[in-house]
Amino acid sequence: MPGILSDDMKRLVREQRLGFIATVCPDGTPNLSPKGTTTVWDDDHLVFAHLHSPNTVRNLLENPAIEINVVDVFTRKGYRFKGTAAVLKDGSPYDAIMAMYRGDSSTDKLRDADQRVKAIVLMKVERAEPLVSPAYDDGSTEEQVAEQWERHYLGLRGLGIPSREPRPGS
Repeated sequence: MPGILSDDMKRLVREQRLGFIATVCPDGTPNLSPKGTTTVWDDDHLVFAHLHSPNTVRNLLENPAIEINVVDVFTRKGYRFKGTAAVLKDGSPYDAIMAMYRGDSSTDKLRDADQRVKAIVLMKVERAEPLVSPAYDDGSTEEQVAEQWERHYLGLRGLGIPSREPRPGS
């Protein structure tokens, strides 16, 4: 039986590497934190390293509910992954994931992983849904949306032609 993560979902997560991680605080409020080590573990799991995520980890230890959003900032398309997470500090899954972070070029090798990683968060993906910006509501193509946002970001860095302001809702 195929896993929940499609090839396109895995491609996007591996390319973007930045996941926005939502957890639930003890008082019921949301906690949102970006994690630059977000990647695919297998067909049903995403993973990220706890480098400096005390609130995220504390929340997951009390309530394993998690959502990870990964979006291509240029195309304004991505995925929302919902599920549950486990915080790993040792054992065979931990060791295997750490080996990946130490040496797999697709994760851009986590420099000094053994010294920096306090734990691994392994998410069991139970639902995955596409995220698509309202920028497409006017009939814009992916190429047009990507070009607009590439100009925008290059303009912010002073590296390109300043773009006009992005359309509302994009």
